[in-house]
Amino acid sequence: MKAMILAAGEGTRLRPLTEKMPKPMLPISGKPGLEWILLWLQAYGIMEIAMNLSWLPETVEDYFGDGSRLGVHLKYSVEETLLGTAGGVKRLEKFFTEPFVLIYGDVLTDLDLGELIRFHQTRPPGPRVTLSLTRVPNPTECGIVEMDSEGRITRFVEKPAPDAVFSDLANAGILIVEPELLAQIPKNTFFDFSLDLFPRLMAEGVPFYGWTLPASDYLIDIGSHEKYDRVQREWPTAAFTRLLGPSQR
Repeated sequence: MKAMILAAGEGTRLRPLTEKMPKPMLPISGKPGLEWILLWLQAYGIMEIAMNLSWLPETVEDYFGDGSRLGVHLKYSVEETLLGTAGGVKRLEKFFTEPFVLIYGDVLTDLDLGELIRFHQTRPPGPRVTLSLTRVPNPTECGIVEMDSEGRITRFVEKPAPDAVFSDLANAGILIVEPELLAQIPKNTFFDFSLDLFPRLMAEGVPFYGWTLPASDYLIDIGSHEKYDRVQREWPTAAFTRLLGPSQR
């Protein structure tokens, strides 16, 4: 299985830290956050990894090169104009011929990726996507879902108003995507998974599913100064460290 890391955003909420450094390259416990994501993927046997870049892309390319230092192979897609989360994946459509992992570049987690993949594989065949889900204290900041007993998402709303909140289960930013779904994304156009693609799937009856993280799993999106300070205290987790070989710790 291949993977894609969404790493093109400017990280405006983390300024001034991101004025001279892309958000995924901010240091966390001695390594760039992006390096921890790559190590997590590599620990699950995922070696072919693409990432889209835009803000200061040379910072990432110069640091990681072709990825061989970490035992992976990296493919870069540099966007002169931002294409959005889904538009950035569309640009690499030919790279993805099988189901692939998609992770937002500001997410750190120790979740069991193998369990997420196995759940996805047990759903009915055909074009589909599986979202990892986590419970959140403030659903108005997230894309929230409602599911049936089989895990099929029956409702998805991105950042609802306080009086429209119907769930505390939110998109955690790690997905398994079937490549056929990329046909739903227009070329060379800004297109977002949560704002554009997911509502389209709902309207057309295309199935997508949700897998809820166990409460013991760690996940944080580093989208604010408060969360960046917090992850410095908490990362890496013991569960994550157990995944890595001695040379990677």
